[in-house]
Amino acid sequence: MIGQKTLSSPKNNKAREITCHDAVREGELSDGCFRAVATYTYDWESWHAPDGRLIWVNSAVERVTGYSPEECLLMDDYPLPLTAADHHGRIAEMLADAKGGGSSNDVEFQSIHRNGEKRWMAVSWQPMYNDVGNHLGFRTSIRDITERRLLRDQIRLHAEHLEQLVQERTARIQQLERHRRQMEKLAALGQLAAGVAHEVNNPLAGIRNAFELIKADLTPEDEHYELLELIDREIERISSIVHQMYQLYRRGPQAANEFEIPRTIADITTLLEGVTRKHHITLEIKLTGRSMPVRLPEGEVKQILYNLIRNAIQASPHSQVVTIRIECSSRQVSVTVADQGGGIADDVLPHIFDPFFTTKGGQPKSGMGLGLSVSRSLIEAMGGSIEVDSCVGKGSRFTAIFPTSIEGGGNSGDNENLNKQ
Repeated sequence: MIGQKTLSSPKNNKAREITCHDAVREGELSDGCFRAVATYTYDWESWHAPDGRLIWVNSAVERVTGYSPEECLLMDDYPLPLTAADHHGRIAEMLADAKGGGSSNDVEFQSIHRNGEKRWMAVSWQPMYNDVGNHLGFRTSIRDITERRLLRDQIRLHAEHLEQLVQERTARIQQLERHRRQMEKLAALGQLAAGVAHEVNNPLAGIRNAFELIKADLTPEDEHYELLELIDREIERISSIVHQMYQLYRRGPQAANEFEIPRTIADITTLLEGVTRKHHITLEIKLTGRSMPVRLPEGEVKQILYNLIRNAIQASPHSQVVTIRIECSSRQVSVTVADQGGGIADDVLPHIFDPFFTTKGGQPKSGMGLGLSVSRSLIEAMGGSIEVDSCVGKGSRFTAIFPTSIEGGGNSGDNENLNKQ
């Protein structure tokens, strides 16, 4: 056709201009003009007969798939050989819909290049009719969306990452808010406890002094001398409780000094020999890694571990083993105290660090529920923490995580005499 030949010849620019001008002026374009437009369209275009048979495909197919238009025209099942195997079903559905006169836009699938490379495509299809309404078949337009797909995936991953950050930040804010409320509660209770302890301590000192005078006048042969020993122990117990109440509102930490935690644990086990014998409990100490010195307030570390080990002994049935595992690293030392007792119920576990909360209410000399609360306050002041893992019927594990050193550290006259407990 003259129009097609004129448009395809670069030597006849003037003739092409005249032909296009004439075509526009006459209100029609030749078949050659339409074919040229389709041929030089950047997208992969193809025209199909009503039965789906390929009639024409532009040269963009070779750029996208590596197959020439001539090779495509020889394919009986075009475009399946140009489609990734796991997307054959999607393309088959598209062809069925197109042959039925349907249309759709931007259906994504993966094409496969002659060299095996896969790229993401988006196909659109529409039915074609002539001027009198006869169905001529359908056309497909396929666009390479690999870059768009990669960008979309990057945006999705970025959005998921941002969502994760928001969730983590929200959880952290909630955790800090719970911690703030807990600290306010502890501060109020601690201040009250310190005031009570201060008021109780003065008359207690007077009672102790008067008792010592009375005791000095009696001999061990006196029939009531055993009662005096009982009174003495109970005064010491009151003194210990008062001291713990005061520690809920400490005004300054003890001075840090260098020591080794395994040696401290050995001292504690010696102090607890009487308790372990009474309960027929065996203490088993395991050290992981090489023992390293730490620089912490030794008295406070001893008090924390003393409370955890004593609680484990009291929670254990007779003739059981309490395991103390020490793990040392360059940055921290963790001490895990595991018992084989009844464990802690899920509804009780969140409250075990609350001041004046105890699960030993039915036991004699059970205390006031200050040991764990004081222990957590002391270890958090060092920059450490206490973790709990408990299963009802299988026992509990308390892990105290200490830093290897603490900055600064003041002096305090609140050292607890563990030998008296």
